[in-house]
Amino acid sequence: MKKHGILNRELAGIFAKLGHTDTIVIADCGLPVPAGVTCIDLAYALHKPSFEDVLNAVLADLVVEKSVCASEITAHNQSLDQHIQNLNLHTEYVSHEAFKQQCAQAKVIIRTGEATPYANIILQSGVIF
Repeated sequence: MKKHGILNRELAGIFAKLGHTDTIVIADCGLPVPAGVTCIDLAYALHKPSFEDVLNAVLADLVVEKSVCASEITAHNQSLDQHIQNLNLHTEYVSHEAFKQQCAQAKVIIRTGEATPYANIILQSGVIF
């Protein structure tokens, strides 16, 4: 049994298979999941687990070189946008519609119990060297 990092066996397996520039999505409980994209649903109650808790756990386990958020987060969820900015990720902003289109290319969507507006992020895998 692992004692560090992501313990969820499906997520750990997907993360182990990621290559440079592959993407994953951490999503609130309302983001639509495109057909054909694997969804790992961690939600067990409203707001649980939180987006921030899942994001922090993923970032502790995965090399991320870039992130993408919906530009609407800056006006409609300023506290979460500030949390993301404080992580010092290279973050790009696109429209929510463009964000949803990019989700179709993700290797996995991790669904949280988050129920605040635009609490979604695309993380692009980097390399350890």
